[in-house]
Amino acid sequence: MRRALIILALTALTGTGAASAETLTLQECLTKAAASSRGLKASTHDVAIAQEQISIARSARLPRVDLQAGYTAQLDPQAVKFGNIVQETQDARYPFLNLTIYNTLYDFGRTGAREARARLQSDAAQFSHFGQEQDLFLEVVRAYFGILAAEKLVGAANDEVVQMTAHQKTAQALFEEGVVTRNDLLQAEVRVASSRQNLYGALNQIENGWLYLNYLTGVPASYRADLQEQIETPPLPDQQAVPDLSKRAEISALRALVNADEHAVKEAKSDYYPEIFARFGLDYLDNSKVREQTIYAATLGLKVNLFDGAAKEARIRQAVESRARDEERMRDLEDRVRLELSTAQNDMKVALTRLKVAEKAIEQGRENLRITRDRYQEKVGTATEVIDAQTLLTQTRTDYFRSMFDLQVAAARVKRATGEL
Repeated sequence: MRRALIILALTALTGTGAASAETLTLQECLTKAAASSRGLKASTHDVAIAQEQISIARSARLPRVDLQAGYTAQLDPQAVKFGNIVQETQDARYPFLNLTIYNTLYDFGRTGAREARARLQSDAAQFSHFGQEQDLFLEVVRAYFGILAAEKLVGAANDEVVQMTAHQKTAQALFEEGVVTRNDLLQAEVRVASSRQNLYGALNQIENGWLYLNYLTGVPASYRADLQEQIETPPLPDQQAVPDLSKRAEISALRALVNADEHAVKEAKSDYYPEIFARFGLDYLDNSKVREQTIYAATLGLKVNLFDGAAKEARIRQAVESRARDEERMRDLEDRVRLELSTAQNDMKVALTRLKVAEKAIEQGRENLRITRDRYQEKVGTATEVIDAQTLLTQTRTDYFRSMFDLQVAAARVKRATGEL
């Protein structure tokens, strides 16, 4: 009866049944996460915004056309005086129109530097997007294998409940025969209750794992499926080899920003140079007092700023400091990625070792439990020995399952560190 209740509780909390017949693979989870993540969608907008900045920078190569029109009403018309004679030169009210076409012919590389900077910033935004996608994939891997590990822990906890319940029945029978004291029976009952608590805790881990995985993959919180166990022993990477970080998106993004800063320095320095421009203008003013109401003009000129309150020097220093800042950030990120890679490689190595040790320990634990239970039934051993043996076996199985999935997550972390997830 108690076993049936445990199975019923497991079914209710994990949502297994007819609705969970669908099998879900890790690759399908990654695909769903990439398609539904709002964070990635927001990052996509950042990429589009940076792309438009290229068009803005490139627009300086094209002519600028301005049109202005209006109607002016004056209290008195303008006039000139020739001795005692006053001659009006303008109507009191008049419409006007101004058309100007302005084009920069040469600016000593200012526009080119601005355009190159925008292009590199766009590349950095794209790399940052890839980096966020890799972070999302790693979270999906953690959630996916976390659920699989929790399911294995539920199985181990459920087996412990069954074993402890059987031990309780044995203790009850021996107590009724007067062979053991009530203390043995109470100890068995307490252990059964503790095992059930462990079972419900493991079930809760599954439930919370599904909630998080469903959030990452953009499916309803109530969705459940059978996760496919793609358990493979990944090869240990060579920790002595020089790590290849060329595919790490965040490093590429910062490298692009450093190059963009180089062009920002060039752009700031170009403010010292003049600008050669061409200008065509059309000015129309409705004035009955003059003969020519439409004036056409073409200008080829040069302009240069002579003084702007030391703003040019400040912009150059600012650009140099930005470049130095991003260079330091890039070096720091490279060091942190190397640390991240080394840590993940060490975790892989340790998890693999733990896995091999736990495999053997499980068999030993099962044999130890069998011998201890037989000794108790033969009234040679004690109840405490039986409980300790069962606890030891459950802990060994727990270590095995956790090592199995820690190995998979560590392998994913290695790929994440190298940008290959």
